[in-house]
Amino acid sequence: MPSRSDRILTLVALFVVAPIGAAIVISVLLLFGAKPHLVFLPGFAVRAKLAALGLHAPNAVGVLVTLIAWWVVFVIVWVSVRRLWSAR
Repeated sequence: MPSRSDRILTLVALFVVAPIGAAIVISVLLLFGAKPHLVFLPGFAVRAKLAALGLHAPNAVGVLVTLIAWWVVFVIVWVSVRRLWSAR
C-alpha cells in the first residue's frame, strides 16, 4: 500500500507537472519548427468531427484537446515508470 507522501507525489505529478510539461512540449515543438498542423493534430481531428456534426468549435477547443492529449502521454509514461520501479 502506498504511503501518504507517495500519493501526494503522484497527485502533484499528474495535476501540476504533467500539464505544465505538456504545454512546454507543445511550445518546444513549435519553437523548433514542427508544423503546427502536426503538433495540434488531435485538436484538428476533434474540431473536424465537431464540424461534421454541424457544430462550430473555436480554436481554443483544438488547443485544449491537444494539451489533454499530451497530458495523457505524460500520465502513461509516469504510470509505466512507476510500475517498472515498483516491480524491482
